[in-house]
Amino acid sequence: MQREMLREAAMADTQTDRPRITSARPEMTRAIMDKTGLDQGMLTDLVHQFYGKIRADAVLGPIFASRIAEWEPHLDRMVAFWSSVALMTGQYHGAPVPAHAHLPVKRLHFDHWLSLFRETANETCPPAGAAHVIERAERIARSLHMAVEDTARASLKTIPNLR
Repeated sequence: MQREMLREAAMADTQTDRPRITSARPEMTRAIMDKTGLDQGMLTDLVHQFYGKIRADAVLGPIFASRIAEWEPHLDRMVAFWSSVALMTGQYHGAPVPAHAHLPVKRLHFDHWLSLFRETANETCPPAGAAHVIERAERIARSLHMAVEDTARASLKTIPNLR
């Protein structure tokens, strides 16, 4: 039903020859695309190349492999997520924090994830677009790291010894 509410964002203008993209906020999406040079195809390439690196990575690969059995649906979800985050399309409808809060990861995992993301963004996006998605990835990593730490602290449930 929410998808039915999405409108075509008149994205196939003849001046830029960009593909059409579905957006709940077409004017905002168009402005971001114009400013950053990003589009849905570029975000799809970014997500697929990034997760290809993640899957091949000795540190992060096993963590992802133990939790993701079907990669195509996950990649589709991540493209929708990054479309929503980077282009404000409203395509993603989910709750990433609860999905990540119980992961067995530390700060070094998030730093490594960010390093691979930055590398991939710089390879697949124009400079303004890379800066745009990297800034958002850094915020997301901080937020997820705090959620993981909070969940770990809450699960300890220890009573302090006051003697």
